[in-house]
Amino acid sequence: MRPSNEGELAEAVASASGPLSVRGGGTRGMAGDGDALSVAGLSGITLYEPGALTLVARSGTPVTEIEAALAAENQMLAFEPMDHRPLLGTKGEPTIGGVVAANVSGPRRVQAGAARDVLLGVRFVDGRGTVVKNGGRVMKNVTGYDLARLMCGARGTLGVLTEVSLKVLPRPETQATVVLGGLEIADAASAMAAALASPFSVSGAAWTGGDVFLRIEGMAASVAYREGRVAGLFPKVEARILRGEKSAALWRGIRDAEALAGAPGDVWRISAKASEAPRLVKGLPGGAKVLVDWGGGLIWALVSEGTDLRRTLGAFDGHATLVRGEGHGPRMHPEAAPLAALAKRLRAEFDPRGILNPGVMG
Repeated sequence: MRPSNEGELAEAVASASGPLSVRGGGTRGMAGDGDALSVAGLSGITLYEPGALTLVARSGTPVTEIEAALAAENQMLAFEPMDHRPLLGTKGEPTIGGVVAANVSGPRRVQAGAARDVLLGVRFVDGRGTVVKNGGRVMKNVTGYDLARLMCGARGTLGVLTEVSLKVLPRPETQATVVLGGLEIADAASAMAAALASPFSVSGAAWTGGDVFLRIEGMAASVAYREGRVAGLFPKVEARILRGEKSAALWRGIRDAEALAGAPGDVWRISAKASEAPRLVKGLPGGAKVLVDWGGGLIWALVSEGTDLRRTLGAFDGHATLVRGEGHGPRMHPEAAPLAALAKRLRAEFDPRGILNPGVMG
């Protein structure tokens, strides 16, 4: 099914006799069990006010279309959504609905927040086929704001998004990356924490292959000053600077976890306290390929097929998601009993028939 407007989508959900697999561009591996229900026909930017830093788009709108419109006004999606296609080997076009449904957030999350933090409002169809509007089009309008946030990350299990309203931000004039070489994870974690706590507005902090990457963005003169000050925080470490497009290309690769793409094995996404990164990285199986982002709060791990990282790592304050691979039980980290009970009640309220993306959270 491929409805062309919100009314047709509501009718399709209301008349469904069984489970529905909700999808947009089909690039993020989020589809649940059931008959395919595509929102790709609900496409287009419905409102863009650069002066108000606000953009409203239908859920099936390609991310590339939104980014092109923003670039024409020197603006951007500050949360830097990841493109999963290199990692998963998927085709199609990522849509803004999929970004919001999965709360997809990239390296700049450490400074600008996640997709959830800039979501102003949503329209969606619940499991009964009812159209629901929530939130507003400007940040100061907080009516029902928590419900809009609830939809962000629900992966289509509470409702099928039809429209999203987002806060956008000015695009930085330029950027540079300070690269600190030869650091193991313990020293790397300390360096990232120090850089992020500094007054120099570091907008990205990542580590892989023994190198720490610290991004600085803004006006050219400010970036030139701050790159030297950031490098100066680590006088005993060899540092080099990447500028302009070389820096931008590096961070696109970090955003999309390209270092793990194309290689055989299972890919896990581990979210945890940044302070736990050294212990978790050291606890990975030998031969694991690792990319650490968010200053240590996000760990991507490529391991041999059949490795159950939840069992390997043991208990920690966070969660491990199987992004690519099979045969490890649920893809999503099992929820604690109180949280699982709350989630069950929410799904029963929004989707009493249990037809929206069943299995996607398992």
